[in-house]
Amino acid sequence: MKHRLSPLRRLFVGALLLAPLATLQAWAQSPSIVVSSTTSTEQSGLFAHLLPAFKKASGIDVKVVALGTGQALDMARRGDADVVFVHDQAAEEKFVAEGFGLRRLPVMYNDFVLIGPKADPAGTRGKDIVVALGKVAAAHAPFVSRGDKSGTHAAELRFWKVANLEASKGNGYRECGCGMGPALNIAASQGAYVLADRGTWLNFKNRADLTVLVEGDHRLFNQYGVMVVNPAKHPHVKQVEAQKFVDWVTSAAGQAAIADYKIGGEQLFFPNAGK
Repeated sequence: MKHRLSPLRRLFVGALLLAPLATLQAWAQSPSIVVSSTTSTEQSGLFAHLLPAFKKASGIDVKVVALGTGQALDMARRGDADVVFVHDQAAEEKFVAEGFGLRRLPVMYNDFVLIGPKADPAGTRGKDIVVALGKVAAAHAPFVSRGDKSGTHAAELRFWKVANLEASKGNGYRECGCGMGPALNIAASQGAYVLADRGTWLNFKNRADLTVLVEGDHRLFNQYGVMVVNPAKHPHVKQVEAQKFVDWVTSAAGQAAIADYKIGGEQLFFPNAGK
């Protein structure tokens, strides 16, 4: 015996069948952008904190591709990103001057710190990063360099240059060609020194015997900038949505969200848009 559905039940079943399709269509139509950024903003947990607030304010989904700053800029040069959010001002200004980016805006800052074993066998502890690196080189102490064209790597190379040690960093110097988290893991396993951004360090759990040895040097200041990729170079760039992200992260709401991100009660990044 065949059972026929009543008109009301047929309507209900039809609605159930169509619901997943409607959800899929809505998802497909949801605006989205790609942000090429640094491993420090991703591995510090900042984006996991910021992006839900931006999504709520704008309805725009954000996919973050976390690379070293140099690689993030190269990705944008190829047209594979809509926004760049990095921390190497000289490289950022060059990117804009070459026509690949629209206006660069400062967004926030933190600082770099020299991490190393608590026993500090090279005797680096203090507030002078250049003197500390000189001691690392003289002791041939193990030092893990990002070696990945990141903002942190660029800063490290600047400090070696100021110390006149570009060609003589000691026998313990090694480049890992990796992100900040992996570099810290290597340093923890080898009892090595490493230059890190404070945000990633505060979010890093596998510290082993590592601690902060050098901080407070004005040269360790770490500025972040944000910019829209120039649609004149890559017409497929989602300029409207990208600009909304830049406007939000530099607005009072976005800046407050940055300031609110803390680990263990300690603020990781300090907003300074418009300053």
